[in-house]
Amino acid sequence: MPQNIEEITQNVKQSSRFVQDIFREMERVIVGQKYLVERLVLGLLTGEHILLEGVPGLAKTTAAKTVAQTINARFSRIQFTPDLLPADLLGTQIYQPKDGSFAIKKGPLFANLVLADEINRAPAKVQSALLEAMQERQITIGGQTFKLEEPFMTLATQNPIEQEGTYPLPEAQVDRFMFKLKIGYPSREEEKQIMQRMSSSSNHVPVRAAVEPHTILEARKVIDSIYMDENLEDYIVNLVTATRDPKAYRLDSLSGMIKYGASPRASIYLNRAARAHAYMNGRGYVIPHDIKSVGLDVLRHRLLLSYEAEAENVTTDDIVKKIFDTVEVP
Repeated sequence: MPQNIEEITQNVKQSSRFVQDIFREMERVIVGQKYLVERLVLGLLTGEHILLEGVPGLAKTTAAKTVAQTINARFSRIQFTPDLLPADLLGTQIYQPKDGSFAIKKGPLFANLVLADEINRAPAKVQSALLEAMQERQITIGGQTFKLEEPFMTLATQNPIEQEGTYPLPEAQVDRFMFKLKIGYPSREEEKQIMQRMSSSSNHVPVRAAVEPHTILEARKVIDSIYMDENLEDYIVNLVTATRDPKAYRLDSLSGMIKYGASPRASIYLNRAARAHAYMNGRGYVIPHDIKSVGLDVLRHRLLLSYEAEAENVTTDDIVKKIFDTVEVP
C-alpha cells in the first residue's frame, strides 16, 4: 500500500460522515429496504444510473423521492406510457405570438434525480431520448444544448410480471445502467411495521436535508483518490473476462450457457462501485469484499444467455454467483 493510505482513509472518514445522516433520514420514512437505499446512495456517489426490477408497492418511488429530499435536490417522476413522446421528457419550444419568438419549456428530465417509472412501457424513440440524456448529460431542444445539472441520476423501473404490450430495452441500452437491482418483498415484521405506520391518514414524515448537492460532487473527488491495489484490478478484469471465456477460469460447465459476456463497461463500473462502497464504509482503500458486494448488481444484466441455459432454467444470477465462487480472490 502507498505511504499516504492513512491520509486517504482519514480524508474518507471525515468526508463520508454525511452518508450515515442520509441513512438515518431514510430510515424515518422507509421501513426495511436497506439494500435498495444503499444502492441508491452508491448510484449518487458514482454519478451513475440504476435499473430497478420489482413488483408495484415496494417503496421504489418513495425511496427515490426521499433520497432526493435528503440531499436537497430536485426530484422528477415520469410515468412511461405507449403514447409518450420524446418532447414530453426533454421539453419543447413554445411560440410567443407577441413577438414571434420561441420560448424553451424544459421537460421533467431537468432534475437531479429522475424516476423513469416502467421504462419498458414507452416506445424505442422515447427510451433512446432518455438514455441519450443519461449518457451525454445534456439535452438539445430546437438547436440549443443545455447541460444537465449535477448530481444527475436516473432510476428506471420495470415490472417483472406484466410484460404484455411492453417494449423491452435493447441490450446496448441496458448496458448503460451501472446497477440492475431486483427488489423483493419485505419481511413479515417489516410489513407489520409498514401497516402500522401507514394506518393513519396523517402519516407524512417530513424529511430534513442531510447535505447539499455540492457535498455529493465533492465526495466523488474523494472517491477517485481511494486506493485500489493492482491485484484487485486484475481480479476485476478476471471476473469480467470469465463471462466471455469461462474455460480459461476452470468454468467449463458455463461455456455453453453464455452467448455473450459482459462488455468492458462492466470492469469500469465494478471499479467505480467498489471504490464508492469502500467510501461508504469509511475506508481509503478497496478490499475484495467491496467488489463482491456490488458484483452481482453490476454484472447480472450484462450477460446474454444461450438457449441451453434457458432450457435448464439457469439465470444470469446463477452464473455470476458461480463465477465469484470460482475465480481466485487475491
